Amino acid sequence: MGRRIHFVVDPQGWCCMGLVIFVWLYNTIFIPKVILFPHYEEGHISVVAILSYYFCSLFCIASLLRASVADPGKLTENPNIPFTEREYWELCNKCNMMRPKRSHHCSRCGHCVRKMDHHCPWINNCVGEDNHWLFLQLCFYTQILSSYTLILDFCHYYYFLPLKKAN
Repeated sequence: MGRRIHFVVDPQGWCCMGLVIFVWLYNTIFIPKVILFPHYEEGHISVVAILSYYFCSLFCIASLLRASVADPGKLTENPNIPFTEREYWELCNKCNMMRPKRSHHCSRCGHCVRKMDHHCPWINNCVGEDNHWLFLQLCFYTQILSSYTLILDFCHYYYFLPLKKAN
């Protein structure tokens, strides 16, 4: 997996990523303030639930940042193609560079990416050979955080609030 930092200059991608960070920040502040801390003080939930929520949130934002700045597998300017592998390479008609088969040119980033899956505006980066695992990690942690938030919302409205009204 590549360790180079890759930064895409795309205003639409910046807006999408800014929206994602805003939603993450809003949920990281709002959910604990409205649901976790009041019910912790009432004794309905433990400190483990609060710490778990913050760890899920931290993993989610860390994987977002890692996926957005990781090199997706950008091809170098002058690749050193072994003579025996030349039949597996082709010329890109957009950037006029030699690229291996299964590589695609990204019109947003302006370069060819090895085993490109798609350009994701939410991470403002292509998903390719070198950052595909990081993108899957982001999807996993986002699913965990979303499910945890949904469970907390459900418990708040259908379990904790009726307890408060009964008292």
